[in-house]
Amino acid sequence: MRFIPTKFHAPLDYIVGAALIAAPWIFRFDEDTAATVVPIVLGIGLIAYSLFTNYELGVWKVAPMAVHNLIDIVAGALLAVSPWLFGFADDPANVWIWFVVVGLAAIFLGLTTKQSGGYSYGRAGHPATG
Repeated sequence: MRFIPTKFHAPLDYIVGAALIAAPWIFRFDEDTAATVVPIVLGIGLIAYSLFTNYELGVWKVAPMAVHNLIDIVAGALLAVSPWLFGFADDPANVWIWFVVVGLAAIFLGLTTKQSGGYSYGRAGHPATG
């Protein structure tokens, strides 16, 4: 069931984290407080826990990939239900639809990314370890 390699997942974390932070201005809903705060907090959180994950782009490799995947699932669920949870589901679709789409994508990635990370690149002529 887990078929997505961490070397694919890792860069997505930083890209999606930055996109979450920028989303209120990209999709023009920065005047709605809840709809603005939720993606910014989740985007900062995503970048923060990615820095501590034991995978290719983790800086301090202390958190196992299994924990990272679990956080992705919980954060994705929160993002997907946040329009109803925080009361902006009645706003225009440009405000709430992407919360659902990105949230469901995060859940999917959390459920399908391999549980081991920390792939290391070997030097030329030497096998990679890890």
